[in-house]
Amino acid sequence: MGKPTGFMEYARQDRTYQPAADRVTHFKEFVLPLSEADLSIQGARCMDCGIPFCHTGCPVNNLIPDWNDLVYRWEWKAAIEMLHSTNNFPEFTGRICPAPCEASCTLNLDESPVTIKTIEYSIVEKAWEEGWIQPQIAPHKSGRRVAVVGSGPAGLACAQQLARAGHSVRVYEKENRIGGLLRYGIPDFKLNKKIIDRRIAQMKAEGVKFHANTHIGVDIPARKLVDEFHAVVLAGGAEQPRDLPVPGRGLKGIHFAMDFLRTNSHRVQGDDIPEEQFISATGKHVVVIGGGDTGSDCIGTSTRHGAASVTQIEILPKPPEKEDKGLTWPNWPNKMRTSSSQEEGCKRMWSVATKEFLADGQGNVRKIRCIKVDWQKDESGNWQMSEVAGSEFELKADLVTLAMGFLHPVHKGMLEELKTALDNRGNVKSSTEGRNAYKTSIDGIFAAGDMRRGQSLVVWAIREGRQCARAVDEYLMKSSELPR
Repeated sequence: MGKPTGFMEYARQDRTYQPAADRVTHFKEFVLPLSEADLSIQGARCMDCGIPFCHTGCPVNNLIPDWNDLVYRWEWKAAIEMLHSTNNFPEFTGRICPAPCEASCTLNLDESPVTIKTIEYSIVEKAWEEGWIQPQIAPHKSGRRVAVVGSGPAGLACAQQLARAGHSVRVYEKENRIGGLLRYGIPDFKLNKKIIDRRIAQMKAEGVKFHANTHIGVDIPARKLVDEFHAVVLAGGAEQPRDLPVPGRGLKGIHFAMDFLRTNSHRVQGDDIPEEQFISATGKHVVVIGGGDTGSDCIGTSTRHGAASVTQIEILPKPPEKEDKGLTWPNWPNKMRTSSSQEEGCKRMWSVATKEFLADGQGNVRKIRCIKVDWQKDESGNWQMSEVAGSEFELKADLVTLAMGFLHPVHKGMLEELKTALDNRGNVKSSTEGRNAYKTSIDGIFAAGDMRRGQSLVVWAIREGRQCARAVDEYLMKSSELPR
């Protein structure tokens, strides 16, 4: 904890943003950090709450009160050691995690949780500035070889832990740069890619070897990895997007959200993307279908392109402005949230379903026909949707991005070749408990992150990568000193 009376003496203070009019002119990060003195005060607000629910609110079980206290006492080097004991990449979570830990904070009962995410971000950034983050090279080599497929947060966390345990680790990535979802799925204005590069440099020094432009199941048979390595970890993410099969879906100008974000990120990061492949929102009426984080990223990207208008529609009803703490705390609540991208200028609509995409006569989308929907519980208590008669309307749309989430991993290629068992949602089947933790149906093959659990948060991917690394280490060495 911090100062016993700090939560009564100091008000919550968080990072701020550059003005919207300034930040929409570029793709750089725009968060304005707090001073170290202000951060010490915020660390002081961590109260002696008895049961730190933030521990379990955080998927990696960060020791939050401990490093809050260390920041309060200006013991920054000890704070980064404590933070790294549970999280390999706090610079990622400190930027893009929605902070379920803050929702679980006891002070959130009064709508003023400790600024945990900001403190986490500040600890790791200071550690990089001071040169405290150095490669942790294993003193002994095990002689075991492990292949990790996918270089997103799960694959990276798993690879780093296994390298530190002394194994020879190779990471395979189908894109031209390492980082997976972090690299091309999250816009640069939320995560500067130099943040990924400096961590990759550390991992290379620790012995991890990276292979970009290598699509397992396409460029290299998946079975080749099984034959050549002592263990294989599948951490390729959940990349099969949810489609919208309504009339007009095949019109030009309708794209999956990740395709839109990916081409933009490639160009921002200096890749030569031909005009016929680049998806531009410049001067267009953009409609984003889906109300989650991916949809929000489409909004921010469209605004920076100079879209004529941006509208976001969501089939679910508008969430309440505030949650009922007595029913939800310390769990993550369903309530109204507005992202920085939405603040920059966007019309938001709820309880709206798409009926049809309308063309301009030349095969391009020009309008969307929509209808209002109503949600009611049936006799069994399950929510049921019905269309509201006479509520149809149209929206201008020159560009549509489908941001309705992801179904499961892509099955074609690697998974079909390996024939790993799948669960009823289409994810690679494995559990997280017991002697078979993270093991697939095939001996020596493990799965972690979104490929195993389905679409989720970066912080969950890091947790799974770390735990999977321990499972692999136990499989190879019969015991493990890696943290659970």
